[in-house]
Amino acid sequence: MLILRDEAENDIRDAYEWYEGKQENLGKSFMLDVELTLDRIEENTELYELVFASTRRALCRRFPYAIYFIVDNLNIVVVAVLHQRRRPSVWQNRK
Repeated sequence: MLILRDEAENDIRDAYEWYEGKQENLGKSFMLDVELTLDRIEENTELYELVFASTRRALCRRFPYAIYFIVDNLNIVVVAVLHQRRRPSVWQNRK
């Protein structure tokens, strides 16, 4: 089961609004890219590298965003969805 923490949902919403403000429907394209990446994560979590302790990172294909997640028993917990230029401490502090 995929679980998005509140902070990750806020990350997605903020990025959506930013892209939508830049160009109509660009936010929707961002959302589609995130959804496709989340689907790939659900298919095989082991494809993605460990970047810190038990946290893995999946990169979106079109947009420069990374999805940070932890596999906890049968759950995939998304802790952050951040622009790749953000400091790692942003998501590390969310653990």
